[in-house]
Amino acid sequence: MPALNVAFTNVAFTDAPPALSLAERLADLAVDALIDEADLSPKPALVDRRSSGAHQDLHLGLMHSSALSLWPAFKEMAEVALQFGEIGQPLREAIGRIGREGEAAMMRTTAGVNTHRGAIWALGLLVTAAALDPSDLSPAGLGLRAGCLALIEDRQQPALNSHGAEVVRKFGAMGAREQAQMGFPAVTQTGLPQLKRSRAARHGEQNARLDALLAIMTTLSDTCVLYRAGEQGLRTMQQGAQRVLDAGGSASLSGRRALHELDQQLLDLNASPGGAADLLAACLFIDCLEPALGDEARTV
Repeated sequence: MPALNVAFTNVAFTDAPPALSLAERLADLAVDALIDEADLSPKPALVDRRSSGAHQDLHLGLMHSSALSLWPAFKEMAEVALQFGEIGQPLREAIGRIGREGEAAMMRTTAGVNTHRGAIWALGLLVTAAALDPSDLSPAGLGLRAGCLALIEDRQQPALNSHGAEVVRKFGAMGAREQAQMGFPAVTQTGLPQLKRSRAARHGEQNARLDALLAIMTTLSDTCVLYRAGEQGLRTMQQGAQRVLDAGGSASLSGRRALHELDQQLLDLNASPGGAADLLAACLFIDCLEPALGDEARTV
């Protein structure tokens, strides 16, 4: 049988994949932050690799699917930020619309379970803030731009009827909206500094992230906890998180014991610090921006 004379080309093997746009990279980083937050273990009373925490309707796979469903919304938010190029009413109402559409997509993915409503708000603002000025990805700069956006009224926003809004009215607590309007102080002034301190102490990345979550929990008026367990639950969360850090953090034996104790206390109260988890995702997103985007983003 004569030999076949077949000419092969190397095109499929040598062509580099197309470069991602800034909006696509920001959406990637936002989704990665949500997945990293979900995977982090052991988180007190939250969904993680061990269990569903205080949630009967959530599990880790659902959290992953929910995070991935939000990629188009985060990408579109970044794109409209690049399109408008400035903070104002048109941009605020555009990202509000996109956020509501993203929430609807999330709900379709999760069959109606609220997995990431608070994270859409926090990360959506931060993705938009990053796209508005990729030359300044500092926590202070991102927080300032996100806060200015959050202060603008979204005239198309339907009346809020969420658990968080109910808790804000009942307890007078600072909810997710107020946290954003202040530039996410729980992230920029508490979570990120603790993350860096624990890294500097060589506690390991997972322990450093747990410590950042705990630091956020020490001061946050977490509306998820308030809704489920009232002021007693909030005190249990804040004081228990502080005990873990005072004992040496999650990298120490005494700190780990205090963390397990806090986990059990919150489970007994059916109190899940979902607001703190959303802000940890925001913390991880801000933390990765400079290393991931670097000088390339500054040329946009």
